[in-house]
Amino acid sequence: MIDRNRIGQQLGNYRLVRLLGQGGFADVYLGEHVYLKTQAAIKVLHAQITDDNMEGFITEAQTIARLKHPHIIRVLDFGVQNNTPFLVMDYAPKGTLRQLHPRGSRLPLSTIVPYVKQLAGALHYAHSQKLIHRDIKPENMLLGHNEEILISDFGIATMAQSSRYQHTQDVVGTVAYMAPEQIQGKPRPVSDEYALGIVIYEWLMGSCPFQGSFTEIASQHVFATPASLQEKLPALSPDVEKVIMMALAKDPQQRFANLQAFANALEQASAHPRLQPSRLFSRNPSF
Repeated sequence: MIDRNRIGQQLGNYRLVRLLGQGGFADVYLGEHVYLKTQAAIKVLHAQITDDNMEGFITEAQTIARLKHPHIIRVLDFGVQNNTPFLVMDYAPKGTLRQLHPRGSRLPLSTIVPYVKQLAGALHYAHSQKLIHRDIKPENMLLGHNEEILISDFGIATMAQSSRYQHTQDVVGTVAYMAPEQIQGKPRPVSDEYALGIVIYEWLMGSCPFQGSFTEIASQHVFATPASLQEKLPALSPDVEKVIMMALAKDPQQRFANLQAFANALEQASAHPRLQPSRLFSRNPSF
C-alpha cells in the first residue's frame, strides 16, 4: 500500500509542508529545505523503484535534469526513499493555467498567442534534445514569478510507463489531448504539437473537441474530425482555423514541421488574417 499522505515527512533534505496537487502519476508537495529554509516543489511518484526499473528511472531523471530553458521548470534533484522516487523542482507559486483559466473558460487570441509562443519555444528546445513531453495540457503549464509560462512534468509520463504504473482516471483526463499515434503507442515530437493544438481549441471554444469515455475519446482522436471553430466563432479568421486544424491532422506528416513553425503560423494568421495561406503552411518531416 502506497502512503499518499506525506505531509510532515522528510524526503532528502526537504520537509513536505503541504499538498499542492495530485495526479495519476504523482503527487506534488510544497517542500522546505531543512537547513536553507528555501522552498521547492517535490513531486512524489506513485511508482515504486525495483531492481528492474531503477536504471530507467535514473536515465530519465538525468535527461530531464539537463533541460535548461526559460520556459521549462527546472529539476533540481532526484532521489529514492523507501523505494519511492521523487523529483525536486522549482516552485511556481502562481499555480497552473488550468487554475487561472478553469474548464469552460474561453480566451481571446490576444491571450492565446503569447502563451503558445512560450510553450512552443520550450517544446521545440526539448525536441532538439530528443525529448518528447507526451502530456501537454493546461495542468502542466505553470505561471512563473513574472507571469511567464513554465512547462512541467517532462519525463513523468515516461517514468510512469517504465514502472508499468497507470492510474485510470488520470489517463482519462489526459487522453483528451493525446495524438492518434501516441494512443497507438508511437509518440513523436509532433504528438506534442497535436496536444497543444487541442489545448488551443479548448481555449477558444471552452471545451475540447472530443468528449466521452476513454475509449470513445481515443477513437475520436483517431477517426473523427473536430467540429469547426468558425461555426461557433464566426469572427475567427479562416486562416487561424486552418493553422489549428493543420496541427490537429490525423497523419503526423501533415502537421507543421515543428512547434516553432506552428507558433509562427498562428501568430501570423492572428495578426494578418488576409495573409495568403501559402505563406503560413509548410510541411516537412521532423525527427
